[in-house]
Amino acid sequence: MSRLFWVNAKPYKKKVVTTALESGADAVIVPRGQSKEVRDLGLIKTVSPDGDLKLGEDVVEITISSEKDEAKALKVAADKLILIKTGDWKVIPLENLIAKRGKGLLAWVRSAQEAKIALEIMERGVDGVVLDTEDFSEIKRTAAVVREQGERLHLVDAIIKSVRPLGMGDRVCVDTITNMKPGQGMLVGNSSSGMFLVHAENVETPYCATRPFRVNAGAVHAYVRVPDGKTSYLADLRIGDPILIIDHKGRTEVGFVGRAKVEKRPMMLVAAACKDRPVSLVMQNAETIRLTKANGQPVSITQLKAGDRVLSYLEEAGRHFGVKIEESIVEK
Repeated sequence: MSRLFWVNAKPYKKKVVTTALESGADAVIVPRGQSKEVRDLGLIKTVSPDGDLKLGEDVVEITISSEKDEAKALKVAADKLILIKTGDWKVIPLENLIAKRGKGLLAWVRSAQEAKIALEIMERGVDGVVLDTEDFSEIKRTAAVVREQGERLHLVDAIIKSVRPLGMGDRVCVDTITNMKPGQGMLVGNSSSGMFLVHAENVETPYCATRPFRVNAGAVHAYVRVPDGKTSYLADLRIGDPILIIDHKGRTEVGFVGRAKVEKRPMMLVAAACKDRPVSLVMQNAETIRLTKANGQPVSITQLKAGDRVLSYLEEAGRHFGVKIEESIVEK
């Protein structure tokens, strides 16, 4: 899931709030009565007794110094977030709560290094961190650490079986508000059980300018991976929707849709297999549309031939309204 990054601005400090905003923080903790002043600076959630998230109601703050404190935390309702403060023992209390409660845990930290430890504990980590510092550069460093702790997906080679042209169809270009790097793109497939890593349009060509913010993703019916383990139909994407950007090593980050363009184009079917399971996608028939090799190199779909290897992502479960479910589903 996407990790939360909050910044403590209590007692109220305007510069801390503005730095949190500039760093992409999800929320700031402020004293009662300061939420309006925060909103005047920018759009960000406030956490306070009268904020967007209410301390004591939506968010329960607990200091862990004994087994009794752990037991108290475990009694908090599952739909509430718990803000955990620790003393000298910083790791063991978080390990215990992650093992016993699992979700809804935020760790109070004072540096990017502490944030990294909290986010990686037991190879799962807490669901977010609250940074308490007046060091503006530390806020930016911690924001970078949180962004690096997105979903990590295991990509595997799929072997191309066939590539054949189809007729005209409606394809979707997903323009994001992020410039993607070489080796990055989106996971898209005819089925949610098998998806290709479709490379971003950041490859230099003599015929057209690069569009590093764009993935020419596929036909309107296709599934695309979005954050928190969910999928969406390409046809359903709208401005402002979150989208999952992934690189050839499986590292992910959350992007956002700036525009989704649906246009009629000649289409082609790319069919492959991985571990005897089919992976396929209907895509625009053009040289600038690319899949991705294991080393991150893009390969044009017009150059693909049987036996070539490209990166794919496999999943066991079916989907219901984009959410993974365990049931028997056959997609042909």
